[in-house]
Amino acid sequence: MAAGPELPLLRGYSIIYFGNDWKAENRTSSHHVAARLARHLPLLYVDCPGLRPPALAGRDLRRALRKIAETARGPRPLVSQMWHCTLPQIPLRRHRVFNALNQRLARLLLRRWLRRLGWSRLISWFVVPHPGFLAGELGEDYVVYYCTDDYSALPGVDVTAVARMDEELTRRADQVFAVSSPLVAAKRALNPATAYAPHGVDFELFAAASDPATEPVAEAAHWPRPIIGYFGVVNARLDLGLLAFLARSRPRWTFLLVGRVAPEAANLRQYPNIRLPGPQPYESLPRWAKVFDVAILPYLRDRQGLTANPLKLREYLATGKPVVTVLTPEVELLRHCVRTASSAEEFLAQIEDALERDSPADRRARQAAVAGMSWEARVAEVLAIVEQGLARKLHVDSARRALHA
Repeated sequence: MAAGPELPLLRGYSIIYFGNDWKAENRTSSHHVAARLARHLPLLYVDCPGLRPPALAGRDLRRALRKIAETARGPRPLVSQMWHCTLPQIPLRRHRVFNALNQRLARLLLRRWLRRLGWSRLISWFVVPHPGFLAGELGEDYVVYYCTDDYSALPGVDVTAVARMDEELTRRADQVFAVSSPLVAAKRALNPATAYAPHGVDFELFAAASDPATEPVAEAAHWPRPIIGYFGVVNARLDLGLLAFLARSRPRWTFLLVGRVAPEAANLRQYPNIRLPGPQPYESLPRWAKVFDVAILPYLRDRQGLTANPLKLREYLATGKPVVTVLTPEVELLRHCVRTASSAEEFLAQIEDALERDSPADRRARQAAVAGMSWEARVAEVLAIVEQGLARKLHVDSARRALHA
C-alpha cells in the first residue's frame, strides 16, 4: 500500500468501487478518483450500467452487448492494484421482478468475485446511486458515497426512481462527499457526515497546452481564427441555442467542440463554422486545447448546471487559456480568473474581450490558481477523512460488542 504511515488504519483494506463506464470516451471524476485510490489500496472498479434506460439500437445496443460479455469474464486486472468488472443489469428496472433479479444476481456475482480476489476487509465506494442497494450487503466495514452530480436531473433518467435511490444511499452511507456547495447542502440535510470534495485536475497534462514543445493538432492548421474551443460530451447539458447563436453571430470564427455528439445536438452540424471532430483520446486533449484562442463552458443554467462542479473548468485553467463561462455557485469560487456571462449577447461580448485584452500575466495567473488542485491531493484529503470516520465507527462497534458481551 502506497498510503504510508499517515493512514495506518487503512492497511489491509480493499475498495469495491461502483462507477460509470470505465471505457467511456469522456474521462470523468469517477475515473480520476478510482485511479488515484488504487495507488493506495487494492480496488475493484465495477461498471454500473442502468442509470437511464438504453435505446435498443445503435450505440446503446453495442454498449449493452459489450457489458454482457464483460460481466461473463468477471474481474480483470487493469493496472497495479486495480481490477475491472461489470455489474449485470437487465434494463427493465421499472418492473419489480427484473429489478429483484438484477439485485440478486449482483449480490451473488460480487460476493463470488470478492472471494476470488481474496478480499475480506472492505470499503464500498459509490459514485453513482443506482447500485446503492448493495451498500452494507457485501460485508464491508465502511460505505462511502462520492456524489458528483444531481443524478435525478440528468437527461433521460427516471426522475422519481433516481431521486429515491440517491436519497437512500445518502442516508445509508457512513461518509458522503459532494463536489459542489449546493450538493453538500442537500446531502447534509440527510446525512450530517457529508464533506465538500471539489474536483481535482491533472495539472501537468493540461499545462502542456502552454508548452511550446507541444504539437497542436494538425487538423486545425488551416481553420479560420479565432478558434473558440470546448472539450467534453456535446449533449443536452450544453446550451445548444447559445452555441447556435455564437456560430451565426460570428460566421468567420471557428467553434471547435471536441467530444461525442449526442443525437439532440446533431443540429449543430448545419453550421459550417462549427467543427465536430468527435471523441478524442484523453491524453491528446492538450494538443486540441493548444489551438483554442478562448475556451468556453456553455452549460445550461438549469437545476443540473447550478449544482454541478464542471471538471473542465480546472482543466481549462491549467491550459492557461482564457475562459468564458456561465455563472454557477462553483464557478463563483474561481470567478477572479474567468469571464462570466448571463446572456447570449454577454457571452459573445466576453469572448471578444478575452480575444482583445488577454495577457501572458493573465495566463500565468489562471494556471497558478489550479496548480495545487491535483487529483493526488484531493484523494489524499478524502482518504484522511475516511480513515477518521472508519476509526470512529470501529470504536463504536467495539464498544457495543463489549456492552452486549
